[in-house]
Amino acid sequence: MSLNHGEEARLFEDAPNCNNQDLFDNSSVVTKNTPEAQVSPVVDEASPSSTSSFEMPDMESVPAPYQEVQSHWFFCHRANDNTSWLPFSREDSDKLENALNTIDKEEHVVVAVDGQRYDVHVKERKRYAVYWDQAPTEVRRCTWFYKGDKDTKFMPYSEDFSKTLEDAYMIAVTLDQWKRKLDFPTGETIILHNPKLIMQYQPIGLQDEWVSSPSEHTRPQTVKRGIENISVEIPDGEPEKVDHLVFMVHGIGPACDLRFRSIIQCVNDFRSASLSLLASHYKRAQQDGQVGRVEFLPVNWHSALHGDATGVDQDIQRITLPSISRLRHFTNDTLLDLFFYNSPTYCQTIVDTVASEINRLHALFKQRHPKFTGAVSVVGHSLGSLILFDLLTNQKTESEARERVHSSEPCHLNGAMLEQALTRLGLQQYLDTLQAENLDLESLALCQDSDLKELEIPLGPRKKILNYVKRKRLLEDCKRQLTHASEAQAPPQQAIDPDGNQSSASEPQQPQFHREQSVTSSVDYEYFDVGIGQVSIDYPQLAFHPQAFFAFGSPIGMFLTVRGLKRIDPNYSFPTCKSFYNIYHPYDPVAYRIEPMIVSEVDLEPMLIPHHKGRKRMHLELKDSLTRMGLDLKNNVLGSLRTAWQSFARLPAAALPPVEDEETPVEGNLETQADTASAKKKEKRATFWSKILEWPMTLYKYHVPGANEEADSSALPEEPEHSEIKVGTLNGGRRIDYVLQEKPIESFNEYLFAIQSHLCYWESEDTALLLLKEIYDKLDVAIEQPL
Repeated sequence: MSLNHGEEARLFEDAPNCNNQDLFDNSSVVTKNTPEAQVSPVVDEASPSSTSSFEMPDMESVPAPYQEVQSHWFFCHRANDNTSWLPFSREDSDKLENALNTIDKEEHVVVAVDGQRYDVHVKERKRYAVYWDQAPTEVRRCTWFYKGDKDTKFMPYSEDFSKTLEDAYMIAVTLDQWKRKLDFPTGETIILHNPKLIMQYQPIGLQDEWVSSPSEHTRPQTVKRGIENISVEIPDGEPEKVDHLVFMVHGIGPACDLRFRSIIQCVNDFRSASLSLLASHYKRAQQDGQVGRVEFLPVNWHSALHGDATGVDQDIQRITLPSISRLRHFTNDTLLDLFFYNSPTYCQTIVDTVASEINRLHALFKQRHPKFTGAVSVVGHSLGSLILFDLLTNQKTESEARERVHSSEPCHLNGAMLEQALTRLGLQQYLDTLQAENLDLESLALCQDSDLKELEIPLGPRKKILNYVKRKRLLEDCKRQLTHASEAQAPPQQAIDPDGNQSSASEPQQPQFHREQSVTSSVDYEYFDVGIGQVSIDYPQLAFHPQAFFAFGSPIGMFLTVRGLKRIDPNYSFPTCKSFYNIYHPYDPVAYRIEPMIVSEVDLEPMLIPHHKGRKRMHLELKDSLTRMGLDLKNNVLGSLRTAWQSFARLPAAALPPVEDEETPVEGNLETQADTASAKKKEKRATFWSKILEWPMTLYKYHVPGANEEADSSALPEEPEHSEIKVGTLNGGRRIDYVLQEKPIESFNEYLFAIQSHLCYWESEDTALLLLKEIYDKLDVAIEQPL
């Protein structure tokens, strides 16, 4: 019978108070009042301290000398009201043990563990997260463990209780006196039968009164000494060298998978998968020291949006209906994030949170890894990918940032235009009020609604003035950007295209994004930034230039289309990021493609992501084989029918009996007319018989769809493969859309696994391997196929 958490705590608290004289009393007799007597029916009138029912040690052999137990450090993990103890890696455990042995008892020492993502305060025995908010967890130096019949894992005793057991074990080994009984005030009893058999018994008072057979509840718990005597998987340590840093932004809602886990837990799984793939696919490079590891850090923005700072949850709760409360709570906590991002107010909050969190994590990582010289990439899942797309689209290059900082020129909004602006808005009566405060259009751009309210300007005119000033600033910014772009293109240069022809580089460029003309006159697109159609907000700048942007299950294509964008210019790329990968599952209901918006004239199939074991999945290989077999069979049948009907069509003209020429002396013009008439008769007969014999082939083409295209395509030359086509500069000319291979069970019903397909990326080894391959290809480290 295993102990619950409260019983274990009482046992650990009372253990140091037990009487050592009673613990090590030479008497090995157990009275019938002890709990051991309840489990003695299997032994004839013998107490549990008797060794008759257990393995007998060799009494004639020389007892082994006492050796100090090897300790290992564990940390407490709590999830879904379940408590478990997980071991540190051997490297981290050794660091903690060395720190404990070398410091004074009063000294405060912090040891970085788990790839420096956690700090352990050795004196407090607490483990603190470094990069994210998480409650501190308990840490133990473990030497003794126990497990009940129904338990699956060994649980560690407290350090004080383990020390008591170790002292009793040392005396028993030294004196070679076993069958020692340790009684505790809580009624628990531990008996040291021999070095390999140590049991813990539960007191009678803790038994269930409703159970008729008390022997079922008095089964002893197994006690083990040292981690080498229990079955526990000790994780491998992580390499200290970090080659690349990746920030991962989550999508809607606080949960990231079907198990309702947070972004922190999902990123931990993704990191573990990448470490195992590095060990299997980059084994030789790791042995040679070329490869360290890739660090993945989560970026959480949901808690900031739904926290007390915004108060949006309280506002939504006031207007929420009381019926179907669970479904409405799920909607408010998850689906409303999509609407929040399309709101200028909360979109600003989301973007600011994502950018500031990424910059904070980047600075903290550089502080803890001062020798890090690698690149940085970003990953976005679902709505997180759209946030990153908009953020990267509005980044400034270094030259633009310097111009923005050092520029002291006004935005051409001066006081002389104030009267003209108010006249246009029909608000001339407020001109004296604004001039009395020395306000012009430039200073109005710095004012807020509360400032104008203090001037006793009504709400309607206030909104008109502020809206007009905001639009004017946006137009001036756009004009300045276009001016800088035109200056960058001068002087004109002669460029040579791939065909060898010269072309002028000063020719006007097409716009990077193409928006279809709006037929709704009430829509004013000046409220939106030119080119992408986001709501008008101030996009913060990242502290680094990302090397690559990976989108998981992304709705970017759909949002761009809804914003009115028809296509993306092939020459467009992010200002500070040169690589973009759109990764999706074939059954993901939220994912959309990007390549058709860039290359619309060619129907490109997405790139198939290889399986991490180096092959296609079996059901996909079988499907491709059957498809090729059916296509070959159809082509052979079509070829045979075509040849047969063509040969039949040629027979009538050749088999017709020739017209016998009568050799009567006539004039030359009559002979010519006769030959012409004879030729026409032969042509008519041949045409008639050809139509008669071609009717089966005509029927086949009419009833079999695609027969004409297959017949016509057979004569055409083979087209180049899609992989050779350049898909714009968004990913440096490389392919953008990458599709995962569905699992065999998912192919049976794609609707059943649709939701799971949108949440599968965190545990997908194929996705993790694609990221590692793209990252290490830029470091000139080739991937190895596993054996």
